[in-house]
Amino acid sequence: MDQQRIEFCVEALCHKGCKSVWRDIAALEDGLDLPETRELSPPERRAVLAELKAIMAVYGQGSCPVG
Repeated sequence: MDQQRIEFCVEALCHKGCKSVWRDIAALEDGLDLPETRELSPPERRAVLAELKAIMAVYGQGSCPVG
């Protein structure tokens, strides 16, 4: 697994914004590929999903900070 590719992908997804990240998490959970994850291996995609979930856990399911 290439940790640098995983981190780059997570950063790219997070730059899309909070609501997009929640949609991307749902898509990845459903087994769908995102443009940002197409080049990743299945274990790398799972790692991206785990990272996104960990990041978003601070906001609570489906919520986004205001501001």
